[in-house]
Amino acid sequence: MWWFQQGLSFLPVALVVWSAASFVFSYITAIVLHHVDPLVPYISDTGTIPPERCLFGIMLNISAFLGMATMYVRYKQVYALNPEKSKIIKLNKIGLTLGLMSCFGLCIIANFQKCILYYIHVVGACLTFGVGAIYMLVQTVLSYLMQPEVHSKDIFWIRLTMLLWCCSSIVSMFISSVVLYSGLYGTNLVQKLHWDPQEKGYTAHIISTVSEWSLAFSFLSFFLTYIRDFQKISLRAVVSLHGQTLYNTPQSFVTDEQALLIAGSI
Repeated sequence: MWWFQQGLSFLPVALVVWSAASFVFSYITAIVLHHVDPLVPYISDTGTIPPERCLFGIMLNISAFLGMATMYVRYKQVYALNPEKSKIIKLNKIGLTLGLMSCFGLCIIANFQKCILYYIHVVGACLTFGVGAIYMLVQTVLSYLMQPEVHSKDIFWIRLTMLLWCCSSIVSMFISSVVLYSGLYGTNLVQKLHWDPQEKGYTAHIISTVSEWSLAFSFLSFFLTYIRDFQKISLRAVVSLHGQTLYNTPQSFVTDEQALLIAGSI
């Protein structure tokens, strides 16, 4: 059995590989069609013009689904490992809520392009990366609370490193974006897809775009830390039949016993 076939470890692997592919394929398509500059464009700019916009949208929607599935499995695993620790259970529920909000933000990014509905796109980005960063913080705290009984201290330090990487990218992107869109370098920069290195504001633009790519891959790197954990878990769907047919059977004919069928692992 290969390592990614153990338990549900394929989920974080699929999330990371698919999400990275959505960025890379959209970038390559936009570059080939000369829709953006080759040197580090905004990720959103690579999904603004058809046909890469269509590819970008559908792939990120699938990434959002994979993200929700991964976060749900993580929630179930933490709960199963700590059934009587109220503090961890509460944090775990908060983490799941934040994670689902972050995935919803990713759907907004995928379906509301930057150059068309900018402010809605920004709301999606704040949900994805802002709320997502808080999700990473909660999971890092959970890792701290569960070590060394449940797992080693190493995984806590790795996740803390990913969190600090994420936070530094957010700060860098926020500061450079505020400077870039402050009005000092012109107006309507949101619609600008091509930059000349000699233009004013080019340095702030590059810092902002590099920070965005760094932020995206800090998220993906964080989910890579789930792989070993997910090798130790599997989930099953159990079907409970309340009758042997789908007709409206009178209650007196319904036996008290229920047929349980194992549908298999999800």
